Amino acid sequence: MVKAVLGVIGGSGLYDLPALQDAEWVRVDSPWGEPSDAVRIGEVDGLKVVFLPRHGRGHRFAPSDINYRANIDVMKRCGVTSLVSVSAVGSLNEAMAPGHFVLVDQFIDRTFARAKSFFGKGCVAHVSMAEPVSPRLVDHVAAAAAAEALTFHRGGTYLAMEGSQFSSLAESNLYRSWNCDVIGMTNMPEAKLAREAEICYATVAMVTDYDSWHPDHGSVDIQSIIKVLHDNADHARQLVARLARDLPREHEACPIGSDTALEYAVMTSVEARDPELVARLDAVAGRVLFR
Repeated sequence: MVKAVLGVIGGSGLYDLPALQDAEWVRVDSPWGEPSDAVRIGEVDGLKVVFLPRHGRGHRFAPSDINYRANIDVMKRCGVTSLVSVSAVGSLNEAMAPGHFVLVDQFIDRTFARAKSFFGKGCVAHVSMAEPVSPRLVDHVAAAAAAEALTFHRGGTYLAMEGSQFSSLAESNLYRSWNCDVIGMTNMPEAKLAREAEICYATVAMVTDYDSWHPDHGSVDIQSIIKVLHDNADHARQLVARLARDLPREHEACPIGSDTALEYAVMTSVEARDPELVARLDAVAGRVLFR
């Protein structure tokens, strides 16, 4: 059995995890460029936890400027087996109110200005995204949320937009017509890259406001949204601490194959592979490329 390592990527308002014991900030180099920040590595009751602030400490990176490939590569290099993405979102579903958490199970990717794969010319791979989150990991997240008495919804579709501007009213209504539940700017291509890196992935979407479709949206001022954001971040810290305490210490095989997603995905023959690209894939795809 493989020892479990919990990774946490913190979104807006979540830049540290005080629950970590014997923690230190560690700079991890990646062949994919600079990650958002150093990682905070520590333990919770003997479980190794690796934390990365998605926007960097001080919120230095806009959603389109984040190096998603470097971030996921760094998580893989740190041995992360299960990755929880904590993200602030707007709601497209009246039942998912500000202050609620949504455990997303599907994504629609409307981003267009980001590198979306570790693979490409010289080493082509096709990874299924039919089921983008690991249900067993979501089971543990849901149990932790219930134990902390947090209001959460299991299941929902996350619309990923480019940003950093928010939606127009027409866009918001379009996404609602697609039956999307929440809207954010950061979980794509993050979820796709985690899948390529064979890391079990789950999203905790923290609702800060209703998107522009809601008739009361105009009456909600930015101070109210910031307050909800900070309250959500406090609850997210509680959730992550509980998850880390309760997560099994041995990694459980993913029932949908998140941890073996590359098994038959690489299409390029060995002799046709670009050695430079293959070298950059050492952490992400070494299990299948170097066996």
